[in-house]
Amino acid sequence: MKIAVFSDIHGNMDAFQQVLRDIDQARIDAMVCLGDNIGYGPEPEQVMTVIRNAAIPSVLGNHDLVALNPDQLSWFNPLAAESLLKTIPMLSDASLSFMSELKTAIVRYGARFVHGFPPDSPTTYLFQVSAAHLQTTMAQMKERICFIGHTHELRIVGFDGQKLIRDLLCQGVTKLDPTHRYILNIGSVGQPRDGDNRAKYVIWDTVTNEINVRFITYDIEKVVKKIFAAGLPKVHATRLY
Repeated sequence: MKIAVFSDIHGNMDAFQQVLRDIDQARIDAMVCLGDNIGYGPEPEQVMTVIRNAAIPSVLGNHDLVALNPDQLSWFNPLAAESLLKTIPMLSDASLSFMSELKTAIVRYGARFVHGFPPDSPTTYLFQVSAAHLQTTMAQMKERICFIGHTHELRIVGFDGQKLIRDLLCQGVTKLDPTHRYILNIGSVGQPRDGDNRAKYVIWDTVTNEINVRFITYDIEKVVKKIFAAGLPKVHATRLY
């Protein structure tokens, strides 16, 4: 099977549309979303409508979680909190109801899918986890592969049963060792923070045991104008560049 996995769309419908066009051309068999479909971007309802209508399996991200529980806004810095306060009224009752049914982890195709860190945290960042904790987690994982988002960066952590192997997850195809376990940090569709402003997602080929990291160009200027027009914090527009 070929499975498209994407994360952190963050209300960036223009980037999401281009990713979906690329996915369609790749003729994948399934899709999984790692959450944070809203926040920062100007079109959260449009993004949620596509995910709902296409019945794309999605886990709950930390922005999604706070949209359902606004009393947790203290988790966020002031600008992120301001963005969420303006985002929540943009969402329909149907979207909020859909989000309320999302789980913090999905296990499918022999892999685990979670927003932040396994087994099911939507809030823990990969870079926050000590080497000892990371090694223990990977040793205890029932699944050989776990896909995560949250950091908006591309990273790969392998575990051979004795030691951790950390590296950047680069554009193009990476062959996975069938004897290793992996945590794959797959970047962001709508708010990349890895030094390259293109949208990112991955295609996992379960037969060839390969990860294909896709970099997708979209009209950033168009999104920036939408963010300004929506009255969202300007920093969430300018950092798209």
